[in-house]
Amino acid sequence: MTRYPNFSIKNSSSSPPNTAEDSPVSLPENKPWLIVGLGNPGKKFNGTRHNVGFMMVDAIAEAEGISINTANFKALIGKGFIGNDPVMLAKPQTFMNASGESVGALVSYYKIPLKQVLVIFDDLDLPFAKLRLLPKGGHGGHNGMRSIIDRLKGSRDFPRLRIGIGRPQGRMDTINYVLRPFNKQEREELEFTFQQGIEAVRILALEGFDKSATYVNSARAIEQLG
Repeated sequence: MTRYPNFSIKNSSSSPPNTAEDSPVSLPENKPWLIVGLGNPGKKFNGTRHNVGFMMVDAIAEAEGISINTANFKALIGKGFIGNDPVMLAKPQTFMNASGESVGALVSYYKIPLKQVLVIFDDLDLPFAKLRLLPKGGHGGHNGMRSIIDRLKGSRDFPRLRIGIGRPQGRMDTINYVLRPFNKQEREELEFTFQQGIEAVRILALEGFDKSATYVNSARAIEQLG
């Protein structure tokens, strides 16, 4: 099992938002898909390996015309639709190790079934830029996922989209590696990964988990985008 670094970064305030901008996001009566990208807030973490979940959610938002412009539940949130299906995009702002504070609050407030909660995060054990979509599972040593599982009362029964970041070369420290920005070549490779992820989320929302998993986890995804 991969052990991710345990960052000693202070979490944001746990007090509930009390401004007009931070009022709960109104959503249609049918439950939306909650699509969560994991990362650390702040400019110094932009474009780093540990923030690739944020980057994927930003790519989905741009592709679907959804503005992530509301701050609530310790997250930046955007609401919109994929086809006729409501979705809510979220980027927890608690720092990685406390991601569950945000995700747990969103799931509880909007009463979203766990089968409609997709968490997107970086994975050291997958080759760089590869995707894997799973229906459930453990945290795999990822502290953000550990926090989410804890806040969901130990439930692991929610889908997750893992984005491979590969392993550090030589003796590079894991913390330094995951907090390193992607270089130009890596960013170019990730553009393909993000396009694949956007299509996977569309299939997930419109046609269900099984078809999306077949698309992501098989060579067909490469052929269809190529």
